[in-house]
Amino acid sequence: MKHDDCLFCKIIAGEIPSAKVYEDENVYAFLDISQVTTGHTLVIPKIHTVDIYEMDENVASNIFTSVPKIARAMKTTFKPAGLNILNNNEVAAGQSVFHFHLHLIPRYNKDDGFNAKWITRNDEFSQEELQDMANNIAKEIE
Repeated sequence: MKHDDCLFCKIIAGEIPSAKVYEDENVYAFLDISQVTTGHTLVIPKIHTVDIYEMDENVASNIFTSVPKIARAMKTTFKPAGLNILNNNEVAAGQSVFHFHLHLIPRYNKDDGFNAKWITRNDEFSQEELQDMANNIAKEIE
């Protein structure tokens, strides 16, 4: 289902050009126009899905089934030292195109243009506090 105002839906429909890496009946992968590192690829569902919260299990399965084969092809092609897989959901997390997409970002060295460094919070949680958090999440899983 295409949304007329969605950039990625227009790419899937061929209305906007892209450098296609992979396509099947459910998934489309193409080079990000803003290459963070050489080979930076986006993997998207063909069905318009805003974010991970909206995604159903079939769409998720289709996406994540395609990722390893695309990643292996990228490894063979570019010989990176590693690969980051990144997904942003909602504005606060940095999502700028509201059609679910995974970034596959080849990593070549620490100065390759991408920095995914976590800064650990100073909070220390007890095992009991961690288990309480886990239980609260678990009870919401359908």
